[in-house]
This record gives sequence, C-alpha cells and structure tokens, in this order.
Amino acid sequence: MLITDPAAIEARSMELIESELTVELPPDIKPVVKRVIHCTADFDYAQSLHFSPNAVQAGKNALKSGCAIVTDTQMAKAGINKSAAQRLGCEILCFMSDPDVAEEAKRRGCTRAAVSMERAARLHRPLIFAIGNAPTALLTLRELMDAGRLAPELIIAVPVGFVNILEAKDAILASNVPHIVARGRKGGSNVAAAIVNALVYSLTR
Repeated sequence: MLITDPAAIEARSMELIESELTVELPPDIKPVVKRVIHCTADFDYAQSLHFSPNAVQAGKNALKSGCAIVTDTQMAKAGINKSAAQRLGCEILCFMSDPDVAEEAKRRGCTRAAVSMERAARLHRPLIFAIGNAPTALLTLRELMDAGRLAPELIIAVPVGFVNILEAKDAILASNVPHIVARGRKGGSNVAAAIVNALVYSLTR
C-alpha cells in the first residue's frame, strides 16, 4: 500500500536511510547526514560531509541564541523551515536579489555573493552562513575572517560546481571557525537548507 501521509513518508524514508547506511556516524552528526541523504538520495554524503569539532553543537547554540541565518541563494532561504526557525527567534536572510547589491557588484566587477557576504558582516550579530551555490561567498567569508571583520558561529560550506569549488571549500576547511563542509564537487542549495533544517529540528521537534 502506498504511504500518503507526509509525516509517515518522512519517517519511513529515515528508516530506510538508517537501514542502508554502511558507515558508523557519531550520534550528533547522524541526524544531519540523514537529512542531507533524505533530500538528495545520495549516500556519498555519509562520507564526504566533514564536521569540524563541535560544529553541530556550535550551530545549535547559535540557533538557541536567535542568530540570523544567511544564505547565498533564494532557493536555500526558501528551503529552510521558517516557522521552526522563527520559534527559535532566528531570521533567515538573503541579500542576493537586492538591487543595491547587484549594482555594487557590477560597479566593483565582483560577484553579488561577495557583496552579500560583506553586507552580512556588517550586521554585528550571531550568524550562521549556509552557502550552497557560490564559491566566491566562501572565499569572501575567509577574507573577512582573516581581516578580523567577521566571526561566524558556523559556516555550512556546500556549494556545488566545478570552478573554484575545491579551493573555496579548502579555505573554510583550513579555518578555525566551526564548519560543515561537503568535500568535493557535490552540494547545492538544497543541501545547505537540509543541514540548517536538521539543526533546527533537533531543537524544535
């Protein structure tokens, strides 16, 4: 019989993922990995997702403090469960579509993602960055951190693609900021949103 109830579908999906996992994962990391596999049907993430020490706890602490979540795409922003995030007092922000961001990027000859990260750095509040598309967002974050202009609570670095992807992810992997990174070329806005949702659900469900 087909399962039609959304909650039952999700529960059954998680059961199947659990049964098909072939690697042992720490209890704090497993819900995040399972949520990513749930949205991608790709078990490679069980091995390619890298978590810095205490990254999951750092993310949870930030969410409990009512941090802002900054994304590099409207798709990632749309994929984060807003009602659950709002219950924690968290705001979800994306500056990519702002006309003044596009204008500044064109004037300076850089990407909107870079300008968006600079804008986020001026918020002066606890921040989680969920980056699923733009490697220049990660490179700009690293520059801002190195310059002492930004200290994120957590960076989710999972852009997908071919150009500058590995270099951008390596820049975050080499940082001292708590991070969750999808090694290699895989990733995407859906993965970034799934990781945020896994952290949010751990506090709201």
